[in-house]
Amino acid sequence: MENFVFSNPTCLIFGKDTIKRIGKEIKKRGVKNVLLLYGSGSIFKNGVYDAAVKSLKDNEVGFVQLGGIKPNPVLSKVYEGIKTAMKEKTDGILAIGGGSVIDTAKAIAAGIGYDGDVWDLFEGKAPVKTNVPIFTILTISATGSEMNNGAVITNEGENKKWSIGSPDLFPKVSIIDPSVQFSLPWNQTANGVVDAITHVLELYFDKTENNMIMDEYSHAIVKTVLKSTDLLMKNPFDYDARANLALSTTLALNKTNSMGRQGGDWSSHWIEHSLSAFYDVAHGAGLAIVMPAWMDYVYTECMHKWVVFAESIFGITAGTPDEKAKAGIAELRKFYKKIQQPTKLSEINVPYEDLPKIAANASMKGKIGNIKRLDQNDILNILKLAY
Repeated sequence: MENFVFSNPTCLIFGKDTIKRIGKEIKKRGVKNVLLLYGSGSIFKNGVYDAAVKSLKDNEVGFVQLGGIKPNPVLSKVYEGIKTAMKEKTDGILAIGGGSVIDTAKAIAAGIGYDGDVWDLFEGKAPVKTNVPIFTILTISATGSEMNNGAVITNEGENKKWSIGSPDLFPKVSIIDPSVQFSLPWNQTANGVVDAITHVLELYFDKTENNMIMDEYSHAIVKTVLKSTDLLMKNPFDYDARANLALSTTLALNKTNSMGRQGGDWSSHWIEHSLSAFYDVAHGAGLAIVMPAWMDYVYTECMHKWVVFAESIFGITAGTPDEKAKAGIAELRKFYKKIQQPTKLSEINVPYEDLPKIAANASMKGKIGNIKRLDQNDILNILKLAY
């Protein structure tokens, strides 16, 4: 186990009928006027918007709206949000939606705190510093952005899907009412499932040894996600299954799963970010394709960890270590197929001749990964395995 420092200042408010608390939570932190962000407008249909706005008005918190934030959020919308926030003199941001909306909120907050182009922060040209408080109401459980300090944005002009992180970007308060996710289309639930599993496994598959408590923690999250997903496939209105899935996705990437580890591998995320920088593919769907292929390519570098994964998650006990490891990877693919996720690039119509372009994009900052350091040729080989 590695040395570590753990800190997560986000106040998480979880459960039924909790959205009505947002106005009070914002007001007691001295915020008077928020930039209210949302995505495609589903919050107007499921009652979330009405509940949030009533709470804001009841607590005399003003708001200015900005909608239209897309999955795979883009830099141009961040620029629009910064401009709107500064023009309207808002002193906080309320993000209502999933990870895309929350990541956009974080990027806007970072941009308000910086005199130059906010993309400089993604390029690493300046540190991220801001005093703009962020509040969230989560409507799609997937990314964990509601309780972490990272954000991913696509610079659509340069096909760069890059990230920022800072202690200043932890939301002050995040509200999760699992019942508002009853109305989600199945593909959005499934995308979130894959994203959560991948977050756990990115951290799980690094070279840290003898971190038994965190390995078992990871096993528990993944097994809970698998079981909750099975229940939701039978009944999408199962509140307890929704609640267990929602909390699992938050715990997957709120830094609790990082304790005592080396920071994880993150190759699959790097590769998927390059994939979705070029193609309109949901992040979860892209990860369902990329991560099993990455596993096929690198598992021999840390065989014993894949054996434990296969035994602990899927109950695989028969065979040699190599056979167990391969069987565990096969079971993960099988699960993704069962929840109607793609497992091959050909299924999402990515042209084979574009694979070198994706590999070049993913290696733009140099080698990636922890289990095995991957160069551009390695990434291309993984993409070929994924095809």
